[in-house]
Amino acid sequence: MTTFKELSSDDKVSTKTLLHEAIPITGTILSGTYDDNNIQDFAHGMFQSVYDYPYLSSSANHIFDISFGFHGNSGLYAATTTDYQKEKKKNIYNQMAQVLMGYNKDGNIQRFDEDGNLAGDGGTKITEAVFLPFSRLLVKDEIKKGSFQMTIGATETYAEDGSVFTETMTVKDYGAATAYKVNSPAGEYGILYASNSAGSYQLKGDPGATDLPCGLVYYQAGVAVLTASLFMSGAGGQGSSGYLSASCEWDSARNSLTGSLTGSMISSSANGLRTRVQNIQFNNTIELNSTVYFCRVKHNEFNYSSNPTYLSGSQIRVKNETTDIPISYITSIGLYSADNELLAVGKFSEPIRKDSNIEMTFRARLDY
Repeated sequence: MTTFKELSSDDKVSTKTLLHEAIPITGTILSGTYDDNNIQDFAHGMFQSVYDYPYLSSSANHIFDISFGFHGNSGLYAATTTDYQKEKKKNIYNQMAQVLMGYNKDGNIQRFDEDGNLAGDGGTKITEAVFLPFSRLLVKDEIKKGSFQMTIGATETYAEDGSVFTETMTVKDYGAATAYKVNSPAGEYGILYASNSAGSYQLKGDPGATDLPCGLVYYQAGVAVLTASLFMSGAGGQGSSGYLSASCEWDSARNSLTGSLTGSMISSSANGLRTRVQNIQFNNTIELNSTVYFCRVKHNEFNYSSNPTYLSGSQIRVKNETTDIPISYITSIGLYSADNELLAVGKFSEPIRKDSNIEMTFRARLDY
């Protein structure tokens, strides 16, 4: 009687499957659907969290955080007074940069770069940034490359009634499925590009402007980094540091994001951002690894049962005549380690008949 059968390397096949799920984050959630009870501020004031329900509810799920920061070389750093979290904004930038960008050969934290060019001082550096770390609940294993998109209101006047979306821009990781970067300690990342979407505003002074580098999205880390210049005035044209033809009025107290960064708390800047984000969407990725074990049963194997109830008075219960062939019924398959330790069990929905005239192969799949 065969009880155990060793599996060879030919009996095992490993596969990897990528599953994707569409994640839409609507502006109604961002703008405070529940009278801002789904928006949580903290005593430390370093970031703001957005939930899908009032955050004190047991049903609430954390969606993402919002924070702002600038590099010590930024002109806004020098212009910020100590009353408005100057050092915290610098620390946030450095913290995010060291995790997402790493260090250069001199041991200094590398600044974010609009085109991913980290060679020396090459490329345009992002010295003032908006940080959007998304919840692992949404991102899963990573954001699918080429699926990230934001729609942002570009109307000059601040408002909370949705009128800022009469003119919009689209921020997207165009072409990232094949042109992503790998020179980050946090994994792969893509370049975000801004394009005119709706209305008559002028992006970088050009009403037909498209695909202007404006940030980075880190796929495995689940973090989007936007340059603050995306919301600043660029009335001087292509050479200007801002992206819009007119500066956005950021909130009820500040006429621009520049004023908000230098004269408001991070939570106030986050409030201004939420009113200008109409939609965020991306596909997440779940990496499903599987090992399939082909359990092959030959005609002369497993025709008897090791269950004590298989016999009655030294007679096989399932035989009516002594001349009948032996029969067994397979109800489960067990996978064992090399030292006969049971690792996994697969149960059949109903017993499967086995006798010496039958050969069969069972597929046992382990997903992890």
